[in-house]
Amino acid sequence: MAGRQSSQRPLIAGLTLAVLLLHWLALAWLGKQWVEPSVLRPLINPMFTRTLTPAVAVLAPKPVTARKARRSAKPAAASANQPSPPEPLAQLPEPEPAVAATPEPMVEPPIEEAAAPAPVAPTQTDAVPADVWPADTRLSYEARGFFRGPLWGDAQVQWQRDGERYHVQLKVSFGWLAHLGMTSQGRVTPTQLLPEAFEEETTTARRHLTFTPQEMVLMNGSRLPRPEGVQDSASQFVALSHRFASAATPMAVGQSVQFWLARPGGADIWTYDVVEMETLATPRLGAIQAFHLKPRPLANPRGPITAEMWFAPTLQYLPVRIKVTLSEEAWVDLMVDKIEQSAVPIAGEKAAQ
Repeated sequence: MAGRQSSQRPLIAGLTLAVLLLHWLALAWLGKQWVEPSVLRPLINPMFTRTLTPAVAVLAPKPVTARKARRSAKPAAASANQPSPPEPLAQLPEPEPAVAATPEPMVEPPIEEAAAPAPVAPTQTDAVPADVWPADTRLSYEARGFFRGPLWGDAQVQWQRDGERYHVQLKVSFGWLAHLGMTSQGRVTPTQLLPEAFEEETTTARRHLTFTPQEMVLMNGSRLPRPEGVQDSASQFVALSHRFASAATPMAVGQSVQFWLARPGGADIWTYDVVEMETLATPRLGAIQAFHLKPRPLANPRGPITAEMWFAPTLQYLPVRIKVTLSEEAWVDLMVDKIEQSAVPIAGEKAAQ
């Protein structure tokens, strides 16, 4: 009798394991069905035709002394037969010199979940007449992180534009351990982005935020007045890059930039200070100088998440490094590895009406 019971034990253990596995699969399937439906429109991926490299600065010619000028002087007829020197290569403008003055402190009015933010005066981007948005661009990053141990992965920031529509997406993946995605869609004008839908997705949840011309609709259904120039967590990367590349916001150490930033739980005024010009060691592009932007602490933060950004003047002021701090013991650090772009559109060809 005892032998018969012992022979049945492996069978009972196997059946128990199979039942538990079936229950786990069923719960996982139900969890996927309960995820909030996406508020985004599907788009076709663009075709990237070139790899962006840092613009090479052209050194200014050394001043010629009067003595050297007399030695090198030649008759006009002789110099006329000499071939003319080649035209210098075009390069991006050098960043403005550092500003010694410390930016004036700005008061950040807190917003409760159901409170209505007061409209903000139009930003400097409204004065920029030219359409200087970049061509369709994909930045690939090496990702490092920490959460209960070190993490390694990859990430991408992709910008697309089709006429007056835009699409910005940030994707971070640490394999099967974790992933994070943030996507923004909306309208683009020659001077600013106008978000209409934002979505953030993690391994276990999906949250969204939608915009109308007058309101922001939060995840819980609350409606708040839409502040002037408001951006979301994904669109801010391209919006800031545009402001710096178009000189709408002067880029120099000591300067600051301020705007409304909306997430599924609410909106706050964020202020980023340009704290230093830093040299970054990138995997493929070599040493790159970039302006380091650091956010000021919020008076009433909605959570511990903050993002530091580095924008490179020699790479169209694109964000070449992004560091997201999730908590005191969890962070994600993205360093650019490769930048791809489509053919540069003719100036004004895709300008919004």
